[in-house]
Amino acid sequence: MSTTIRYGTGVLLSLLFLLLLCPAAFADDGRAWTWLSSNDKYSKFYAPASVRVTQSVMPAGKKQTVATEITADIRTSFSYEGAEETIRNYKIGHVITSPSQLSYAIAQVRVVPQTRLLQYVGETFYDAAGNVLWSKGMGTEKEMNSQQFDEEFYAAIIDIVFRQGEMARLRADDRWILLWTDETASGIKTQVTADTSTMRRTGDNLVFWAWTEVRDANGKAVEIKFDKRAVNLPQGTERIVTGRYWSPSDGWQPLDDGYEGAYRMIVREAPEGRGLIRLRAYADGYSTWVNRYQVR
Repeated sequence: MSTTIRYGTGVLLSLLFLLLLCPAAFADDGRAWTWLSSNDKYSKFYAPASVRVTQSVMPAGKKQTVATEITADIRTSFSYEGAEETIRNYKIGHVITSPSQLSYAIAQVRVVPQTRLLQYVGETFYDAAGNVLWSKGMGTEKEMNSQQFDEEFYAAIIDIVFRQGEMARLRADDRWILLWTDETASGIKTQVTADTSTMRRTGDNLVFWAWTEVRDANGKAVEIKFDKRAVNLPQGTERIVTGRYWSPSDGWQPLDDGYEGAYRMIVREAPEGRGLIRLRAYADGYSTWVNRYQVR
C-alpha cells in the first residue's frame, strides 16, 4: 500500500490549520519552515533563519547599505499530482519513475531585489523518508511576476530584509490597477491592467508587467498579451522589453510588438494616453514603493 498522501481539500485544511496556529514549527530537518501557501498540487515553505544578505552597496549620499543579493532556503511539498507535474517539467522520469516516490524538495535560492530576479543555486528532491532521489545544480535566473511559481518565495525572502510589504502587495485586492479600456462600435473591448507588485522606477522609466485582454462582443477572449514594459514618464514614450501573446488558434507565443524593442510615442488622445496619466499619478503617489531597494 502506498504511503503517499494525496492532498484533498480536507487534508489541506487540516494542514493549513496546524501551520497557521504555529507557522514556524515545522522543523523535520532541523530548520524551522514557515508556511506560505498550499493548493491541490504544492505546499510552499521558507526558512526565515536561513535568509542572508550576501552582497550590498552603499548608495551615494546614503548612510545605510542596500542589499543587492540575498540567499535563503525554500521547501516545496508535493501531492501526487504535483509530483507528477514536477517530474514531467524537470524531465526526470527516468530517475524518479513514480510520482508516489517524490515527497518534497529543498533548494537554496539567491534573489536580486533591484531586478526581481530569483535563481536556484541548488535543489534536492526527497522521498517521504528523507532519502535523496535526485539533485541539480545552478539554475537560470528568472524575473518574478504573476506567472512564476516562485513569486511567493521571492516576496517572503525580500520582506525579511527590507520589510516593505512585498507579500502584502502580492495578495492585495488592488495589486492590479486598470490603465485603460476601450470599446469599438462592433463591441470589441480592450482592457489593460498593470501589476503594481512589479513596478519599479529606473531613472525616468517606470518598469512593470502588464496584462492586455481583447474580447469580442460576446465576451470571448480573442487576444491576450502579457508583457514587461518600460514607460518613460516625462517623455511619454514606452517600449516592450519582453512578453508573450495568446490567440485561440496558436496558444501562447513569444510577443513581437513590431518595434524591435524601440521606444514609441504614447499618443495623448488615444486610450493609451489615459494609461500614461494613471501611471504618472501612481508613480507620484506611491514614490516610496516604486523607488524601493534602489541603489542610485
